[in-house]
Amino acid sequence: MIRKPLLAACVAGLLALTAACGSGDGGGKESGETALTYLVFETPSLDAKFWDDSITAASAQTPGVKINKIVAPSTDRDGYAKQLQQSGQFPDLLQSITPSNFVGAGLLKPYDKTWIDANFLLPSANSLKGEVYIPPTNSQIVPQVYYNKQLFQQAGIEKAPTTWAEFLDACAKLKAKNINPIELGGADPFAASMPLVGIVSADILGKNKNWLQDRYADKVKFADADMVTAVNKYRTLVTSGYFDKGALGVKYADSITRFTTGKSAMYPMGSWFLGSVPKDTADNFGSFPWPTDNGDVVVPFVGGGSMAISAKAKDTALAEKFGQAWSLNPANLKALIETDGAFPMIKGKTLKDYNVTVTKVFEDSYAYVGQDNNKVSAIGWATNDDALPAGLNDAFYAAAQALFTKDDVAGELKKLDEAWKTAAQ
Repeated sequence: MIRKPLLAACVAGLLALTAACGSGDGGGKESGETALTYLVFETPSLDAKFWDDSITAASAQTPGVKINKIVAPSTDRDGYAKQLQQSGQFPDLLQSITPSNFVGAGLLKPYDKTWIDANFLLPSANSLKGEVYIPPTNSQIVPQVYYNKQLFQQAGIEKAPTTWAEFLDACAKLKAKNINPIELGGADPFAASMPLVGIVSADILGKNKNWLQDRYADKVKFADADMVTAVNKYRTLVTSGYFDKGALGVKYADSITRFTTGKSAMYPMGSWFLGSVPKDTADNFGSFPWPTDNGDVVVPFVGGGSMAISAKAKDTALAEKFGQAWSLNPANLKALIETDGAFPMIKGKTLKDYNVTVTKVFEDSYAYVGQDNNKVSAIGWATNDDALPAGLNDAFYAAAQALFTKDDVAGELKKLDEAWKTAAQ
């Protein structure tokens, strides 16, 4: 998820604009209805019409509710929600936030467990201490490695690599043909971290699924030898020239364009990239899991979801009914599947039930979700008990950017341990 800094000064103006554009005052009773505020975010794919239509549909199944939409000024819902909370305007419903950033302060109400268990394939995919604050409607793999089949053929690479040695060999063959091996949107911190997310998820969590819980218990550290060895793989890719030299100046949006137009052969990115695969050349793209030393498949998995409920909502029961109706609406999942590469996780449904049009690379990527493989929490992206402490995501991103130009792996990992100690206090 793209996270951008916000301008605090925008809050009051945006709230005023939202109230002016919406209907009602954002709270209390209106004509016998209970007005609830709903924080959403807009993207080119999830535009105003998508949110308005989805609100109308869920409202029709929730008698007595009136929804007043609040649009975040960027995709950083967490940051904006915190600003609203500080100003006494915490929304009643909050779309796609990170629950761990709010549960500690008692701001969120969990969903009914019976309903969660009855409706979702992985009910505990984003649970926190046994409670679910966002229905696990969909999932992502963060990252997969997407590749250009034509460029692989030009370099004489016959199949997608499964081991680290094969991956390095593929990179070397591509470079030898003057093809940039790996695309990196290094100007955006989250995108810059993708290779590191893949490496750490595969090499560390792939061998110890409980590594993050062990870190919370202070049993392991980022500065440990196995983590240093893993992160040095990233330095190997950098020093071998397998990224463009100017990668730190490439914006995330531009990295997508560069990859899809054949400027690079591989692209480690979250599965939301699947929504950006050009339909006319979709058959030219494939995907594979981040390679491990022995070729074992490790899938860095993230349980996604819909909306959280404020524990102080004007009517928490009504808010939950609205959240349930919204979460199970196939039309909402259809949009997320086709435009955001979301993998649906509602019980009893296949892709056909959503009436979606997806590419072959989507189907191949989605297959990893249903397979019996080693699924681990994608470091820095989990929304369950494996979520990093507040602030650690930014520290992890900063380390990834720093290690593009610095050789001090041990020093950067020590900084992460120091940041963890501060954040976990």
